[in-house]
Amino acid sequence: MKITDKRCVAIVDDGDNILQIVSYALEKEGFKTLTFTNGLEAWEAFEQRLPDLVVLDIIMPMMDGLELCRKLRGLSENIPILFLTSKDDEFDRVLGLEMGADDYLCKPFSICELVTRIKVLFRRIYLANNNHEKKQILMVDQLELDQQCYTAKWGGAHLPLTITEFMLLNSLVKKPGHVKTRKQLMEEAYPENIYVSDRTIDSHIKRLRKKFVCVDGSFTKIETVYGLGYRYKAE
Repeated sequence: MKITDKRCVAIVDDGDNILQIVSYALEKEGFKTLTFTNGLEAWEAFEQRLPDLVVLDIIMPMMDGLELCRKLRGLSENIPILFLTSKDDEFDRVLGLEMGADDYLCKPFSICELVTRIKVLFRRIYLANNNHEKKQILMVDQLELDQQCYTAKWGGAHLPLTITEFMLLNSLVKKPGHVKTRKQLMEEAYPENIYVSDRTIDSHIKRLRKKFVCVDGSFTKIETVYGLGYRYKAE
């Protein structure tokens, strides 16, 4: 099935019922949808052309959602990925976030909430790509944050951040040395009042640190303040 230039959401799940319900709901909202029943089928299609957003189950035949997420992030850091996961699979959920997923929903889930979260992820992409005002660059020591394009550099090296990671980093960097609680970080990274757990924030921070270390092995700027939250260490 050919992916057009219309906003396209790929739904990858081995449950026919979920594929049908989610696809129907999204198409009612004006999205184009592609459906896949296993990770390998989806990957083969994505190698030809990426959709605009992926809704991804974790437990699937032939290639599971975690492996597909890892492969997708190898192609693009910008494509939004939302995991569907069983309520009890906290380990897989956290691992998915560490691999670069932007959000997750636990099964059984509300179709209205899923559609809302997808719209939120698209809204972030739209704001990142369609703000034509003068660039606003935030510089803190070796870090450069482009707050219009949602891009980051450390010592001149590009940091491949997801939008959620960028928003968390931006929140910390605006006030170097100040502690941000997990609740404050949730509110700034997920401003649409979507609930995420403390563990979600921890997973994103862990992934942020890894990305910094990839370009600078001595990076230690993001500090954990035990019992409180995180801070970006001031000089």
